[in-house]
Amino acid sequence: MILAQEEEDVLGDEVQESSTHNVIKIEHTMATPLEDVGKQVWRGALFLADYILFQRDLFQGRTVLELGAGTGFTSIIAATVAQTVYCTDVGADLLATCQRNVALNSHLTASGGRGVKVRELDWLKDDLCTDPEVPFSWSEEDISDLYGHTTILLAAEVVYDDDLTDALFKTLFRLAHKLKNACTAILSVEKRLNFTLSHLDVTCEAYDHFRACLRQLEQLRDGQLHFTVEPVEAAFPQRLEYERIRQLELWKIFVEPGT
Repeated sequence: MILAQEEEDVLGDEVQESSTHNVIKIEHTMATPLEDVGKQVWRGALFLADYILFQRDLFQGRTVLELGAGTGFTSIIAATVAQTVYCTDVGADLLATCQRNVALNSHLTASGGRGVKVRELDWLKDDLCTDPEVPFSWSEEDISDLYGHTTILLAAEVVYDDDLTDALFKTLFRLAHKLKNACTAILSVEKRLNFTLSHLDVTCEAYDHFRACLRQLEQLRDGQLHFTVEPVEAAFPQRLEYERIRQLELWKIFVEPGT
C-alpha cells in the first residue's frame, strides 16, 4: 500500500529519498472463507484510514481502540498520529499476523508515541483476558490505560453477520460504560447489495440491521450515557489506492454522560 503523494511533482527527488516512509507493508490474504475474512484488507479499512489521515488533529496524542482490526491496517495508520493504539481481534493466528504487520511498519509510529499494542478482545465475552499464559492477553497496566485514557474507538468493515453486529454494539455499550472519558466511535461500513430468495429482490440485510442497531443505540436512555449518531460526509481526500465506491459509509457515535 503506497500513500499517494499529491506533492510528488513539486518535491521531485526528495520524495524518492523518503519513499520508504510513505510505504505501508501489510501481510494479508487475497481471498478467504467467511470465518477468515479478517485476514483480508477491505475497502472499508482503507476508507477509514483515509479519514484518519485527513483528520490527523482529531487523533493527535489520543489513545485509540480498534475493534475487529483484522490485519491491523487501520490501527497502523492511526498510530502515525495517536499516542497509543490498541489493535484488537480474536484468534491467535490473526493476532500474530497483526503483530507482524505492526513490526513491519514500526517506522511509521508517531514520534513519542507508544505505538500499536495487539491484544485479544472477544465481543462475545464480558471481560478482557488477563491470563498471562494466553497470547495477546491484557496486563493490569494495559487495562488501566485503556479505560483511563481511550477517547476514540474504531471499527472497519465488521458488519456482515447480524449476530456479530449485535455483539459489536453490545461491546461498544459495555466499553463506553467503563471508559472514564467521553468518547467517539467511528465505524466504516460498505453497503452490500445481495439478491435473496426470501425477498426475491436485491436487499442489504446486513446493512439494514446495522442501521437498526444505530437507531436503537441512539434511543437508549439508561441515565448514565447519552449516544448521538451522525453520518460523516465522504468528501475528504483519497490518499490511498482503492476504489472509493458510493456504498462506503462512515458513521460517528458520540458518547457523553447522560443528563
